[in-house]
Amino acid sequence: MGRTVRLARNALFGLTLAMSVVAQSHAQDKITLGFAQVGAESAWRTANTVSVKEAAKDAGINLKFADAQQKQENQIRAIRSYIAQKVNVIAFSPVVESGWEPVLTEAKKAGIPVILTDRNIDVKDQSLYVTMIGSDFLEEGRRAGRWLEEEYKNNAGPINIAELQGTVGSAPANDRHAGLMEIIKNDPKFKIIASQSGDFTLAGGKQVMEAFAKTYGKQINVVYAHNDDMALGAIQAMEEAGMKPGTDVKVVSFDATKGGFQAMIAGKINVDVECSPLLGPQLMSAVKDVVAGKTLPKRIVTKETVFPENVAAQVLPSRKY
Repeated sequence: MGRTVRLARNALFGLTLAMSVVAQSHAQDKITLGFAQVGAESAWRTANTVSVKEAAKDAGINLKFADAQQKQENQIRAIRSYIAQKVNVIAFSPVVESGWEPVLTEAKKAGIPVILTDRNIDVKDQSLYVTMIGSDFLEEGRRAGRWLEEEYKNNAGPINIAELQGTVGSAPANDRHAGLMEIIKNDPKFKIIASQSGDFTLAGGKQVMEAFAKTYGKQINVVYAHNDDMALGAIQAMEEAGMKPGTDVKVVSFDATKGGFQAMIAGKINVDVECSPLLGPQLMSAVKDVVAGKTLPKRIVTKETVFPENVAAQVLPSRKY
């Protein structure tokens, strides 16, 4: 009986040891992703962060997360920290387009692949990153421009546009402006009479629009806001100035968040160009593929559309952000 108990104990110890070795092996095999987020400047960005965190958990990926608070130097610091920690993959949504060569060269030398999400970068060496996952901001700007062309096709003008730009130097700010200009540049009735950055925030949009309202007042026919948060801030400023957003002044916005949809239902935003923040699942799939040695396309574009105000009430219940 004593021998049987001893054998059983030895067998149990052996099984426990084997399970421990397997568990350690799995822990070592688990992919670690270092993700440097822009910040939490908008409802869109908050939804993007939630998507990344939930997708990492679902995919069984160990996520190291940093909030750069909209400062490039904070993102660079986070990326260098990930390099030091020898993570498997680095991903980030760049605050601005330029200035990334030094830190990404360090990542390349360390053999750590880099994936861009949401925003692109301007670098001469395209091998510094594997792929960029996100929206086509230039096409978004074109879509907004086409909506304006259609909206005012029977209007001789002039159509004066006040533009609330996003963060200076960021890809969406650059491209949403360029896309609009590409469409309206040959139509002289459209004129941008004011353009200033509201930094993608509600408070920034309100502050800039307050100044525009004082300077230009009833001359403004269209507010072209680079995201919903700034559009919502601009709406507050216009109403406080006695203007009627959505009727006296057409409001064109981007992102198509729930807040944007609610403003469309209220008749205060006229059109919202979609820009989906739900990039987490695509990112985790790309991370697994790159670790597995698979070749990825240099650009992975998300599928999106345009929502005019007359569909807002019908579509709002299905919005996830």
